[in-house]
Amino acid sequence: MADIETKETQKVNTGIDGEGAVVREKTSKVETKTDTRATVVNFIWYIYGLIALLLGIRMVLKLFGANSANGFVDLIYSVSGVLSAPFDSIFGVTKAEAGNTQSVFEPSILVAIAVYALIAWGVAKLLTINEK
Repeated sequence: MADIETKETQKVNTGIDGEGAVVREKTSKVETKTDTRATVVNFIWYIYGLIALLLGIRMVLKLFGANSANGFVDLIYSVSGVLSAPFDSIFGVTKAEAGNTQSVFEPSILVAIAVYALIAWGVAKLLTINEK
């Protein structure tokens, strides 16, 4: 599927100027046309990529026991918490403590990433179902 379709047309004019010299003029015109379906599909996959990235960062931070009092970690937990909330009660959460660090493995995040991928694929496929 091509995002941009280009069409080039050329026109050649020949003639004689006022001094009797032969003049040849060549002009080119390029027209571009974008495929809006492809643009929307790319946007859907971009949004899915952002969601998967946020959930992946959440998983890594939880796995390494990041300090939730940190501003960045709190931001990631807040934003990705909304995305992972429907899947949080699927599995029991496994915790391992070593000193003050608490490592958490949440397999529900992997399920969330897979479900969001299936949703993105379904919507993208729905938009391109009649494409040649």
